[in-house]
Parts: sequence; structure tokens; C-alpha cells
Amino acid sequence: MGYEKAVLIPEDGKKEIKVQFNPAEYNLSRSTTYAEKKVLGLDDPFTQYIAGEAETLKITLMFDTYMPPGEKNAEESGSDVRLQTEKIAKLMELDPKKHRPPKVTFRYGSLIFSGVITELNQTFTMFLANGMPVRAKLEVTFRSMGKENTHVPLESPDRTKCRTLYEGQSLWGLAYEEYGDPEKWKEIARENHITNPLQVKPGQVLRLPAL
Repeated sequence: MGYEKAVLIPEDGKKEIKVQFNPAEYNLSRSTTYAEKKVLGLDDPFTQYIAGEAETLKITLMFDTYMPPGEKNAEESGSDVRLQTEKIAKLMELDPKKHRPPKVTFRYGSLIFSGVITELNQTFTMFLANGMPVRAKLEVTFRSMGKENTHVPLESPDRTKCRTLYEGQSLWGLAYEEYGDPEKWKEIARENHITNPLQVKPGQVLRLPAL
């Protein structure tokens, strides 16, 4: 099997970007969100699953254009390494047609990760005598987007609407889905004259107030 370089592939059809050096390691992480609520009469708080978080990928990439003195060049030389790192930095710029940065697929061996770049730290570690950077380290964080519009509400939260509770759904879970804040369950309870949030039932229709 031949040596294969890792690549970044923009979704907009632009040319893929091959890394200069494959990463020595990468980190994949994922988490979930839980809400903890104290309930009168219970010794322990009630823990409610809210939602899963998007998976993230973190990698470190190295770029080096430095050329030491040799037979062909009496002095050290090299091109501006920012010409290489800027290709990746541009993947964070807003796409005016999509109103968001482009999705990027990072492919390295069996790893294929699609998402957006949410963080990019550039550290320049070597310079020529004139101050031009010739060596850089990039710490890149990708965040999976999953399916587009999965978490975009079909109705605006600034208008009163109705929702039907499904099996296992709580008021604070509903509040998180609709308002992005589990603490807003109190507003839903007040709107529907609910005194005990643990007594709601599947199939119950609730009014969601405009906030």
C-alpha cells in the first residue's frame, strides 16, 4: 500500500487541499447534555436527558517551507508558509450563498469526517532573517453538522404555538428544544397552568408562549 496524504475536501467543488505532513494523531470526541432538576419531596435531583452534542475532530497539522543553505543556495531560504496555511483558514469564511462557512470533509486513511471548521489556531515557529514565517503549526477543530436544518425549528419561538408531548419527554426537554434553554420550562408550565412538572403525560397538548 502506497503512502497517502490526508486531504481536506471543500463541499463547494473547489480543489482539495493536501496536507504537507500527515497528523501524528487525531482526537474524536462526543458528549451529551443532561438537565438536573430539584423536585420538592425528592432526596435526589431528577436527571433528564436533553440532547446529544455534535461530534468534534481535533487535529494538528505542520507546514514547513524552510530550505537550509546548500549547494544551490548559499543562504537559507523558503517561501512564505502563510500561503499554505491560508488555504485552510479560508475554509472558515462565510459562503454568501449558503449564509455559513462551507462544509469540509477531512479524509485520512479510514477516517472520513464531514463538518465545519469551528476553530483554527496558527502558531508560526520559524522565520527567516527578514521576518518571513517558514514553519507553522495549525490546530484545527471540526464540528459535525449532521443533517442540515435538523435543529432548525419550523416555527419561530416568538409566536405562541402548540406542541404534543411524546413518550419520555419532559417540560425542560421541550423547553430546550423550543427555546434552547431548559429553564424556560417554568414559562411553559405557567402558560398551561401546570403545578407539578412531573405529572405531564404523553399525548398532552401544550401551548408554548412567545418569549
